[in-house]
Amino acid sequence: IRDILQKHGIKKSVDVSELYLARKALASVCDLSGFPMLNYLWLNNNKIREIPCLTYNYRLTELYLHNNEITNITGLNHLTSLQVLLLHKNQLRKLGEAVSELRGMQFLMTLTFFLNPFAQDPGYRLHVIYYLPSVTVLDRRAIKQEERIAASHLFDPERNRVLQSLAFGRRVEKPMIIKKTTATKDKGVPVDYQGADVCLIISIEKSFVEDATESYKIIKTLQRSVMQFSSMDWNNIPTSQQNPPEDQPSESPRIITVKFR
Repeated sequence: IRDILQKHGIKKSVDVSELYLARKALASVCDLSGFPMLNYLWLNNNKIREIPCLTYNYRLTELYLHNNEITNITGLNHLTSLQVLLLHKNQLRKLGEAVSELRGMQFLMTLTFFLNPFAQDPGYRLHVIYYLPSVTVLDRRAIKQEERIAASHLFDPERNRVLQSLAFGRRVEKPMIIKKTTATKDKGVPVDYQGADVCLIISIEKSFVEDATESYKIIKTLQRSVMQFSSMDWNNIPTSQQNPPEDQPSESPRIITVKFR
């Protein structure tokens, strides 16, 4: 590293944002905490087995570790700024552990795992797609929407079933409105009740108390909140990448709406 810094006339390690250590036959890497501004790091094509050397390099956005002998990637989970991570052609055997180590990387978009032992698993690609949703390019292939749907079907079928059957659900509130009216000598005190869908006027007379009580119960029943649900088939809704040109209007989705109390 000193030779590289001297070659480029760099006196302070804090000024280094890129470090190229590929093809150096390295079996291990020294502590790189002296390079806190490091953004790009090449460690590919060496003989590295473990990578505990990046503890303080939080700014890394691109890390190249392919063509090594790495058996696990413990120690990478704090690199939450990573956008590119190449790990192909190593000795990674535990897919669950590797994916779990990367789940905190919300900005990770490009990832390679091919030519690792666990990449031979038939469900490997869908597993990575489901548990690392930020990744858009996996093993040099862009992830398609169909693959995301397949991963959702495979790893969370219940949630997918609910999303397909229930599009929207909300509670419709319409409060009861009571209007004050003037009392009359013959008919007592009339009270107006306006519910969610009906407006009933009940004249309460002294001789018909039982009828008024029954009518009041009916009003309260009609005033219950209305629940509305809309259902649609999301498989027929085009994504933003599938939207037709402006001169070809898209078909409106068919929605079924049900209301009940």
